[in-house]
Amino acid sequence: MQDTGSVVPLHLIGFGYAALVATGGGIIGYVKAGSVPSLAAGLLFGSLANLGSCQLSQDPRNIWVFLATSGTLTGIMGMRFYHSGKFMPAGLIAGASLLMVAKVGVSMFNIPH
Repeated sequence: MQDTGSVVPLHLIGFGYAALVATGGGIIGYVKAGSVPSLAAGLLFGSLANLGSCQLSQDPRNIWVFLATSGTLTGIMGMRFYHSGKFMPAGLIAGASLLMVAKVGVSMFNIPH
């Protein structure tokens, strides 16, 4: 395994992020508000983030599914947080998604092409 300079590989952080999206955005949203669309969206985006992390574990240059998922969630949940002002779950997911977009962006420059 090649050392990319990161203490924790990006795909491992991605798996944690996928779990956060599925639980924080989906399951907790369903439990708190009884919202089936929140549950479905959380599980869908959590699954996509997990798929992106699996792709990253195979090839660190294969960032597109993960980047599209975290970028989309940054926009959607950022707008929900802006309009509602509620940190849970919109602010948490928006913040985590923004951090993941930044982490992927930085890691793109550290991977040999």
